[in-house]
Amino acid sequence: MTITIEVCVDNIESLQTAQQAGADRIELCSALALGGLTANAGFVQKSLDLATIPLYTIIRPRAGDFIYSEQEVDIMVSDIKFMKLLGIEGVVIGALTPEGDIDEVALKRLMAASRDISVTFHRAFDLCNDPKQALEILINAGCERVLTSGQQADAEQGSELIKELIIQADGRISIMPGAGVTPQNAENIIAITQAKELHLSGKTTRKSAMKPHSTVRMGTEQDADSLITVTCAKIISDIVSAANH
Repeated sequence: MTITIEVCVDNIESLQTAQQAGADRIELCSALALGGLTANAGFVQKSLDLATIPLYTIIRPRAGDFIYSEQEVDIMVSDIKFMKLLGIEGVVIGALTPEGDIDEVALKRLMAASRDISVTFHRAFDLCNDPKQALEILINAGCERVLTSGQQADAEQGSELIKELIIQADGRISIMPGAGVTPQNAENIIAITQAKELHLSGKTTRKSAMKPHSTVRMGTEQDADSLITVTCAKIISDIVSAANH
């Protein structure tokens, strides 16, 4: 069984690294440290220019929770339409009610805007109060896949629920484990869940090429300006090997 490896990236260097290391699909975002926000147009366009594998982009207008106002859903609809014009293959969405249900009103609007492209429902799913009921809603809405950690801190811990969701889905939708997926645990996650896709960012850092001339810092973290977060080629190539050995 071939396992599809999706890598989430927030810069063009990482896209090229992941692609060259054997990724099968890319999720584009900005601000990966915040869980991923909508990528800007220039990044998406350049990624489309360079990509030889499918590209999805997250549609998330701000950090924080997944309870969106009507105006925020308007923004998401506009972003989806714009991404379609650029030529993106799929979008990654999510919206919830304060009670932890799928926001079906918002979902209907987002799915309508996404007509003719693929849709992944992201890890907002992991905050749902009834994951099995939520899964049926997403299947009926026409989502292609759900990204989930099995409502645990990472996908390995959530493997049993992921397994149950895959059995429930019965091929009607893909369940893609994500969060804390590594070359060391990928084989175990696949063995338990029988998932056919895995999601990870495979992050590392590299030193900035900037020569220090000042003590001024732009970021709030100690090394925010001197360390650049990028995708690690070895992590991606190792997970491709581990998942498809």
